[in-house]
Amino acid sequence: MNLMWFYIAIVLACSDILHGIIWHTFSDFYIILGEIIHNIVKSSFVTWIVHEVLEAIFHFIILSLVFQSLTIGILAGTIHFIIDVYHNFFEIEMNSLQHRSLHFVIESIFFMIIL
Repeated sequence: MNLMWFYIAIVLACSDILHGIIWHTFSDFYIILGEIIHNIVKSSFVTWIVHEVLEAIFHFIILSLVFQSLTIGILAGTIHFIIDVYHNFFEIEMNSLQHRSLHFVIESIFFMIIL
């Protein structure tokens, strides 16, 4: 259990990479889905939040399956959502390595505290 925080952060990072691969593979579908959502909610901000919620649900599913724990899935999806919303809302410019490092450090600290 001592290294569980590390395993969770690693799987969450892998889940984020998987999300990126799926996003780029099916980008045409996601663009259409985003337009449909935008036409329903009539707000770019709400459309963006819906996207982040859907991404958090994706991470929840992956981590819940890997660790066989709904609690870990919920916590992982929630912390990932909070970090994404925070750094996107405040338009913090980061390259790919900085983005991944930010997530890994904060998610690791979060799970160290929780576990």
